[in-house]
Amino acid sequence: MVIDMKNTKYDRIADKYKSNRHVTKNAIIAFITGGIMGIIGEGLIEIYIYLFNLSRQAASTYMIITVIFFASLFTALGFFDKMVGFCKSGLLIPITGFAHSMTSAFLDYRKEGFVYGIGSNAFKLAGTVIVYGVLSAWFFGMVRFLLGG
Repeated sequence: MVIDMKNTKYDRIADKYKSNRHVTKNAIIAFITGGIMGIIGEGLIEIYIYLFNLSRQAASTYMIITVIFFASLFTALGFFDKMVGFCKSGLLIPITGFAHSMTSAFLDYRKEGFVYGIGSNAFKLAGTVIVYGVLSAWFFGMVRFLLGG
């Protein structure tokens, strides 16, 4: 009985300070901003094809480089976090999230030096992305292989 009373009191206190998450609203914002990022990426590809007479594959590579550059630049200038605060995961799920995590680590740990700072901390967050990216690519590759693709 005493334990139940403590749990109830704890639940009331926790509910009082719990943040209000608007999952549906955040999902819609992420969907729209992710779609806008896709439109921007496709626009860059078309511009590179038209201006530089590149193949679609080469233009796609240049688009990725451009997006990574701007994500890193905006992180270094300090306003990518504000953009993510509004756009939610619509900006973080593409390659920009990986660029942001790497640039943030470089900026945060640069004062500790190249080895103990940047070298040992650069892949703390990005390493997770790499590991799960490789694992999911392997998993879906196996599924495709088993289905005869």
